Amino acid sequence: MRSFYHYMMTHRGKKIADDESRLADWIFYDHDFPKHSIDYDEISNYLEWNSPFANALSVFDQLWDIYTTKNID
Repeated sequence: MRSFYHYMMTHRGKKIADDESRLADWIFYDHDFPKHSIDYDEISNYLEWNSPFANALSVFDQLWDIYTTKNID
């Protein structure tokens, strides 16, 4: 299973930024983000302490649902 970080990199670099690409870009530049994690609690806790913008956690939850659907082993 690929990491959540790897999945998020597919959302980077949009010409017109949306919340998904903003979160992906922030994750890319945050050197402390748990890049190899596939654990919801680890990533969610990290974002709770280091949230880059107001609705980042809800964006994460939406993207996590898609991530887990696409990455079923």
